[in-house]
Amino acid sequence: MHKLLTFFYLLTLSCWSQNPIQSSLNLMPWPQEVQENEQQFTVTPNLTIAINGPSGMRVPHTATSFLRRLSNRSGVFINEGFPAPFSNDSTASITVNFKTIAALSIETDESYNLQVTANGISINATTDVGAIRGLETLLQLLENDATSYYFVGVNITDAPRFVWRGLMIDVSRHFHSVDVIKRNLRAMASVKMNVFHWHLTDDQGFRVESKTYPKLHTVASDGLYYTHEQIKDVVAYANKLGIRVIPEFDVPGHATAILTAYPELGSKPDASYTIERFSGVFNPTLNPIIEDTYTFLENLFTEIAPLFPDAYFHIGGDENAGKHWNENEAIQQFKADNNLATNHDLQTYFNIRLEKILNKLGKHLVGWDEIMTPNMPKTAVIHSWRGENEGLQKGGTLIEAAQKGYKTILSNGFYIDRMESVIKHYQTEPIGTISLSAEEEACILGGEVTMWSELVTSLTIDSRIWPRTAAIAERLWSNKTVTDVNHMLKRLQVINYNLEAVGITHLRNKAVVLRNLTNNQNIDALKTLTNICEPLKIYSRNEGGTEYKTYSPFTLFADACTADAMDALQFNHLVKHFLADKNEATSAEIKILLTRWADQYELFSKLEKNPKLTPLEPLSLNLSQVSATLLNLLNGKKVPKKTLKECKKQITLLKQPFADTELMIVNNLELLFEALK
Repeated sequence: MHKLLTFFYLLTLSCWSQNPIQSSLNLMPWPQEVQENEQQFTVTPNLTIAINGPSGMRVPHTATSFLRRLSNRSGVFINEGFPAPFSNDSTASITVNFKTIAALSIETDESYNLQVTANGISINATTDVGAIRGLETLLQLLENDATSYYFVGVNITDAPRFVWRGLMIDVSRHFHSVDVIKRNLRAMASVKMNVFHWHLTDDQGFRVESKTYPKLHTVASDGLYYTHEQIKDVVAYANKLGIRVIPEFDVPGHATAILTAYPELGSKPDASYTIERFSGVFNPTLNPIIEDTYTFLENLFTEIAPLFPDAYFHIGGDENAGKHWNENEAIQQFKADNNLATNHDLQTYFNIRLEKILNKLGKHLVGWDEIMTPNMPKTAVIHSWRGENEGLQKGGTLIEAAQKGYKTILSNGFYIDRMESVIKHYQTEPIGTISLSAEEEACILGGEVTMWSELVTSLTIDSRIWPRTAAIAERLWSNKTVTDVNHMLKRLQVINYNLEAVGITHLRNKAVVLRNLTNNQNIDALKTLTNICEPLKIYSRNEGGTEYKTYSPFTLFADACTADAMDALQFNHLVKHFLADKNEATSAEIKILLTRWADQYELFSKLEKNPKLTPLEPLSLNLSQVSATLLNLLNGKKVPKKTLKECKKQITLLKQPFADTELMIVNNLELLFEALK
């Protein structure tokens, strides 16, 4: 780990140096104001926490968790394992002061002040939510030398830039248990995220128990759903962490599972439906012209809404092509009779009726940006997801919604299931360069990371969400000027390992997948390959490669690989600088990596082969031979023309996908080869 951090420190000095932060602290998200005081508070067995504020669950829960994580990380046997009221411990090492218990909403005050000196630590906040945000920052200040662990001396004043900093998890395409949800809630809290968007229904499954319409969970879920008690448990758990829970029931499209249970609500007369097993956009759609549809939704939402105390309720509303609407003569006649020129107009009619239902239940409607039409009431919240990042600079759906007076949240640029680099996500600025009035800017509530689960199971979901989501959390919390990519990368490496302490499995489960690939043989060669290969991006793994069903194997090589393959990042950076100055120190670092890749085939070749490993054979072999040739060239050895010609062919071969992954170093292997041959 130390060597990796050293690499990122050097990287910070050499490129991407926008608005560099002159600090070695590993805080994420970066606070609004940080002043270091050159003091430190040493962690000893006598450390105690006192709570000075109204009685509630959030601060005691977080303070107790803080003590466990502190003790585990430092190895210090802390004598008092629980916080105490201030009246019982007025000389506590850490004093947490706050005035009110917050009712979670977009108005919640999350600000805090944190002071660390040699004599003690204090956290001061208006609300208990601000206080627990301060405790998370304090834990990130833990450092050590050879003799002790200590908190770095600081004075921090902090508050979020945006009020909505969310993570959406899709549990329809692949179901994820309560334990999976809870560990991700803990990780969210550790980086100060405050909205969990629970995508509960789609074509592949309806994941909520319904006592009003029981076929939704008995017929349309494959037996994988959350009971009312489980939902209440998750909502209560999130509340203790200062996280709001927003449910999503996607209608009128993405409705195959609903129609599997209640086909009479469909737009295609006399059709039969079965739960969808593939990924994609499908035609089954609720019928918007029959009263039974609205009776069904009102009864369902009346049952479900009380499980989710938050004021917001997401109805989806995306990707309805309207094919079954076009094929239904009664629907076409309804459109003509009601002056609805397009299917978009018909969906607006549907959405307005849903909004009235939700308003009666005390809820604000949230929907994907397709719901934004001239007739949609301004009380709706627009969830922006379409278009490229560049579109935001020219006024994408987020900006358009704000300019029209809608509250709006951004997910465009934060689709982490696309397996793109954390750098791209980090550089997605919600407001961009558009000039907005104060009222328009206030309409932009924040953003959400979206984890669509077509290609993830509970074994791999953490590796797709984390650590990249921590960087997006910073984009939504920190000042707009905090944009230094390399300072972020350096801090992210520390946060990456800290996430394990809250139960995230993104690091440990890689070995589980690799052992499955090798049938429990030595996995070192495959580990080497996962550090330079990444899954195919932007859905090409599913669309242009293998076609996966919901029950296909997700324990393959691509599932062990992640975005931002570490050795690839390092090698590509080193080659860039070597080609610029032919520095011997850089050459030595390149040789270390090339030696590793040249040697990995010997390990790979010793594995007893199976059908899961066979597709990786040409990757391992050709990488080994190319790396050996480049090593000889770097060492000044004479390489036969035949070998050079073969190396060029091998590099071309390495440009193709292998087992739904791509080799992220191949372009720089080629650049290095052309420069040296």
